[in-house]
Amino acid sequence: MTAPVQTSIRDIPFTTADGGQATLGDYDGQLVMVVNVASKCGLAPQYEQLEELQRTYGERGFTVLGFPCNQFMGQEPGSMEEILEYCSVTWGISFPIADKVKVNGPGAAELYKALKKAKDEEGKKGPILWNFEKFLLTPDGAVHRFRPTTKPDDPAIVSVIEANLPR
Repeated sequence: MTAPVQTSIRDIPFTTADGGQATLGDYDGQLVMVVNVASKCGLAPQYEQLEELQRTYGERGFTVLGFPCNQFMGQEPGSMEEILEYCSVTWGISFPIADKVKVNGPGAAELYKALKKAKDEEGKKGPILWNFEKFLLTPDGAVHRFRPTTKPDDPAIVSVIEANLPR
């Protein structure tokens, strides 16, 4: 009897905005922040802070990776073209935006099924609570989870970023 093969979170495929396939392994050696985003959410101003993190730390091996999600009160109803245009025109987003995903329930993306096993600052794991839940994946494989109301420039997030930058 053979042991089941353990899949690394960085090996789980996801669909890119242009319909291609990628994995977090494409960002090997980098610090990656995975965020479920929504254009019509009251937390959408966090896009500005996410972009600021990207601009501040991008050259040092950090990237934000946005996953549009329409599961919370239908706050991301547009097509991928509309979402990408909104991100570009409204917030000047330079970080990658992936294809729309479900983050909870039976149709949840495999990447999010794995991410939801990570505990937040209070030791709680489980379902994504709302749009803009943030996961920092360090180059050494650790996952740090921050709930939606924790702003991207919160000192708790910035300290994890600064402690784990690869260069």
